[in-house]
Amino acid sequence: MRILVIEDDPQTALYLRKGLEEGGYIVDWTADGRDGLFMAASERYDLIVADRMLPGTDGLSIIKMLRSQGIRTPILVLSALGQVDDRVRGLEAGADDYLVKPYAFSELIARVEALLRRGSTTAPDTVLRVGDLEMNLLARTVTRGGRAIELKPREFRLLEYLMRHADQVVTRTMLLEAVWDYHFDPQTNVIDVHISRLRQKIDKGFGNALLHTVRGAGYSLRAAS
Repeated sequence: MRILVIEDDPQTALYLRKGLEEGGYIVDWTADGRDGLFMAASERYDLIVADRMLPGTDGLSIIKMLRSQGIRTPILVLSALGQVDDRVRGLEAGADDYLVKPYAFSELIARVEALLRRGSTTAPDTVLRVGDLEMNLLARTVTRGGRAIELKPREFRLLEYLMRHADQVVTRTMLLEAVWDYHFDPQTNVIDVHISRLRQKIDKGFGNALLHTVRGAGYSLRAAS
């Protein structure tokens, strides 16, 4: 299950992201309202958790614009604005739930789970496939052509992100933010090292390569045409 967190306070966002990831969710985070709107409109998420007061575009405007585009992803608003009128405005804008700060994390998790149950109309993907490469998210296993591939936790997470974005160009910055959970110099070679190790494991010994370097742009995982 993928959750988008739009929260401009880094400490709050880190606490929220850590707790959700410990619960088994994949979490993307942005501190900017405009970026949050773009991500919510262009990516597939099972749930959006958004603050109301955000730089760029405020939380209620994000909700209204998503709903006007026909995007029905469940949205949970987290806000220090807790008066009755505040909560009503949030729900009238199109939010599915509204939780006032400060909150008990156990209550937040309960509300997240309730929204995910309510919003789930199909079974979530538990197996990802790109060509003859297969990842079982429940068993945490990877095979290619029926051959088991052993991956370290970071390699597994890197491959999962690439498989979820198969046939797309994934930039170094995207990988740093999604797989390493923090921002640092995109010129660092940590990406190159992990990509090289992953390529050795999923491509070496097979007839065709799946993991490609797109010069000057990033990487792309795609099946042979």
